[in-house]
Amino acid sequence: MVSKNNVLPNVHLHKWWQRYVKTWFNQPGRKKSRRLRRQEKAAKLGVVPSGLLRPIVRPPTQRYNIKVRAGRGFTLEELKAVGLSPRVASSIGVAVDHRRRNRSTESLNANVTRLKAYLAKLVLFQRGSKAKKGLGGIPADTPKSQIQNVKHVKISTAMPVPKMSKRTKARAITAEERKFMAYATLRKALRDSKNVGKHEKKLAAEKEAANK
Repeated sequence: MVSKNNVLPNVHLHKWWQRYVKTWFNQPGRKKSRRLRRQEKAAKLGVVPSGLLRPIVRPPTQRYNIKVRAGRGFTLEELKAVGLSPRVASSIGVAVDHRRRNRSTESLNANVTRLKAYLAKLVLFQRGSKAKKGLGGIPADTPKSQIQNVKHVKISTAMPVPKMSKRTKARAITAEERKFMAYATLRKALRDSKNVGKHEKKLAAEKEAANK
């Protein structure tokens, strides 16, 4: 269609356009050669790092926080609980995220357990005699006898993110559940967490006044 006062579209194509057509008949062959090259490279390298270990986190907002997925990295608090420094953790295949915070004890305990399980399975090749060992929570080297039987395993296979439990069947609501006021309980917990400093200050002042 013509727009406004523009020229009527009437293309007079006189170029030899077939000359500029690009063909890709070698795509399947290239795909196969790339795959074979990857397999050769993997066989030549042998055992390589399995990838970064990610924490178990819950997505934000009420809509998605019932699910569980792999996060960006472990918090400094989680690493401290295991006895790892952030620098050492990143050098042995543990992802570190200094921005994330642990909002609950459950998430902290779950990721600490995950880190301990990873360190128990971790295989470290023998390092030189001059290498620093044991500093910042560096695990001990794996004996040579165990390294011979080692196979390359992906981190997603060795340390998978646990699947959510199946949906529970519908049941009748109990009298105790009807009495429980979920919203009021959450609001009270939020209010108490915000005023915890004021409460402590007030208690300290009352204690000091009583001692006088």
